[in-house]
Amino acid sequence: MDQTPESAQFFLTAPSPCPYLDGRQERKLFTHLSGRRAAALHHLLSDHGFRRSQNLIYRPACLDCDACQSVRVRAIDFLPATRHRRNLKLNSDIVAEVVAPIVSAEQYGLFKRYLDSRHDGGGMTQMSYLDYEFMVEDTPVQSVLVEYRLAADGPDGVAGQLVATALTDPLPDGLSMVYSFFDPALARRGLGTMMILDHIARARLAGGYLYLGYWVKDSPKMAYKAAFQPLEVQRGSRGWVDLDPETGAEPE
Repeated sequence: MDQTPESAQFFLTAPSPCPYLDGRQERKLFTHLSGRRAAALHHLLSDHGFRRSQNLIYRPACLDCDACQSVRVRAIDFLPATRHRRNLKLNSDIVAEVVAPIVSAEQYGLFKRYLDSRHDGGGMTQMSYLDYEFMVEDTPVQSVLVEYRLAADGPDGVAGQLVATALTDPLPDGLSMVYSFFDPALARRGLGTMMILDHIARARLAGGYLYLGYWVKDSPKMAYKAAFQPLEVQRGSRGWVDLDPETGAEPE
């Protein structure tokens, strides 16, 4: 069945504990992506602040709270700060490759190490290999994996070692980072920042914007996104507007 903006059916989840702000409840508005028009619907809803998860696309619809703001980097105007240039220099021995969204045991092992280290106790830590496979491969729209590997022998591992991966959706106006993870043993490298910087460079060539998902000002988990300027937030009827960098926080 083809979903179009006119025929799409939207659903509302029941309230559940917010993963970002203590004591809050979250609800999500979502619809399915399917059929030949899935890509067009995906782009339209992404432009209105929705995010994809497998064959669903959603946005927060919480009562009395709008802390979750959909954000995107205006890549064509991005100028790396000194700390960004240091990060790229530190990771100059890493090579990125865009591959088809097909899972591997190597990816899953890295994914599990990342979750166990960075999100211990979270719901995703229980994901099996099959769950990870669904997360990556169950998509009705164009999607890719960007794998990051060490290019040469060094103190951090051996040549060819997979150190980070990003699940990314190409869009007509740029790229959307769906989910990314990295080797927690290499925390000093700032691999999360490195992947965003690499995607900003790719988005500059792919249409101009890098969609980063949701930014939550008072959540340490999400505040780092404000370090990538110019950053725009989706404000409903006002569309995308610039985020004041003074309201953000430094990346980890």
